[in-house]
Amino acid sequence: MKPTVLIVTTTNWVPTARLAAALANAGFRVEVLCPAQHPVEQTHAASRIYSYGGLAPLRSLSRAIAIAEPDLVLPGDDLATCHLHDLYLRRDLYSSQIPDLGPLIERSLGSPASFPVVQARASFMKLAAAEGVRVPETDALETAEDLKGWIERFGLPTVLKADGTSGGEGVRFVRSAAEAHRAFRKLQSPPLLARACKRALVNQDRTLLWPSLLRRRPTVNAQAFVAGHEATSTVACWMGTVMASLHFEVLRKGNAAGHATVVRLIDNSEISTAVEKVVRRMGLSGLYGFDFMLETGTGNAYLIEINPRSTQVGHLTLGPERDLPAALYGAISGHPTRVSPTVTENDTIALFPHEWARDPQSEFLRTAYHDVPWDAPELVHACVSRARKESVWYARDDAKHNSVGAISPMNVPAEGNAAARSSAR
Repeated sequence: MKPTVLIVTTTNWVPTARLAAALANAGFRVEVLCPAQHPVEQTHAASRIYSYGGLAPLRSLSRAIAIAEPDLVLPGDDLATCHLHDLYLRRDLYSSQIPDLGPLIERSLGSPASFPVVQARASFMKLAAAEGVRVPETDALETAEDLKGWIERFGLPTVLKADGTSGGEGVRFVRSAAEAHRAFRKLQSPPLLARACKRALVNQDRTLLWPSLLRRRPTVNAQAFVAGHEATSTVACWMGTVMASLHFEVLRKGNAAGHATVVRLIDNSEISTAVEKVVRRMGLSGLYGFDFMLETGTGNAYLIEINPRSTQVGHLTLGPERDLPAALYGAISGHPTRVSPTVTENDTIALFPHEWARDPQSEFLRTAYHDVPWDAPELVHACVSRARKESVWYARDDAKHNSVGAISPMNVPAEGNAAARSSAR
């Protein structure tokens, strides 16, 4: 009998659909709790889909767990992780409905002692530093005076980050004191209701509704600036041990603080060791992401962030010890790991639809492996339609609107993917 994994997501993020398909291919029965119109509906990965209620999230989450009776629960975004943490804290309220709720969440995410740490950037950085991991100075700020003191000690430029945010939305790179104070006030303010409603209507993303309605003020952290370029790591781990890992150098991003759109596979011993130390210290299980800065000149790897869920590369199968879904399947089933065929020998990967949406004429769509899900044509079409829809809202000028708004499925570059496309027919 197949083990069941329940993916929990609060946003209509395409990589979650890709992860669901990869987990199904690895041998899992996949069920998904998600908002309406999620891209996973355009795949055949999910055996059952549950409706996520953004205004009563724990109710919809507990209901899905009670029905699915999963062996494993995987969050697809940061807010979903927070919901699982909250459900664990309130597990006694649901014990009659889900008797083994506590053990299930511990098995899925790891030691509960890690839960508050992954939600607080400054606390996480202090823990990593205590393990001998190279990190930039990081501290939580409460007042404008705290920010002023930080600038006096560490200078400018600096980086400000708000807890409870992801995808670069809560990150500001500031170069002057005036810019820093403006960014601090903005990051510390609750989300505007108009923005929260727009996100809910356009993106089917209700993550900002409660923070906006309740006027929640996130903790803002300051992090010392490290000159260099980014790297990212995603791992499958089990009870404090890394089972499989993917380490990439970031070549292109959607915007300065946003997610990667083109990555290059690397071997970096400092990154690997740092991740193993943190996973072991925190007793983590499941899928986690880690962000690094590779310092200019020295190449030193500074750990700057933890993502308590799979990142957008988690679905990639790149061989032994680089197949995260297979590693999780082996851990939960007790069967030998069944590694999927390597999707490409090209070490540079353009992530679909992100790089294509960033620049439909990007050179990487021709020279890199373009990770288009040819075996899910409905998903490809949905990504195209979504890019059209969002371009109307997010275009900053007519040129950008025209370049993104005019894309169609016929324009999706496929160079370098002929084998993948033909095998899907």
